Amino acid sequence: MELITRLEEAILIAILGLEGDAYGVTINREVSRMFHKRYTMGALYFALDQLAKKELVERMIGNPTPERGGRSKTYYRLTLEGREALEAVRRHQESLWSSLSRIHPAEGKLK
Repeated sequence: MELITRLEEAILIAILGLEGDAYGVTINREVSRMFHKRYTMGALYFALDQLAKKELVERMIGNPTPERGGRSKTYYRLTLEGREALEAVRRHQESLWSSLSRIHPAEGKLK
C-alpha cells in the first residue's frame, strides 16, 4: 500500500474524529488546528478529491438545509481502505521512531 501524505493523514484523522459531522468546513477547522495553519477550502477539497479517487473516503450528500439556502452539505467518511491507510501510516511512524533506539540505544528520546 502506498503511504499517504501528511495532509491526507490529517484529513483522515479529522474525518474519523468528527464521527458523522465531517464536511468541508468542519474538516478544514480540524486540519487547520492540527497544523496551526489555515488551509484554503480549495486546497482541502483538492485533497478530499484525491482521497476519494484513492477510495480512502466516500462522499454522502446530506439533506438540503434552510440555513444554506436550500443547498446540501457533502459529508465524508472513511472507507475500510482509509482506515487501513491510517493504520499503515501509524505502523510506519512507529517503526521509524523505534529504529532510532536500534541505531543509537542512548538516543531513545530527542534531546
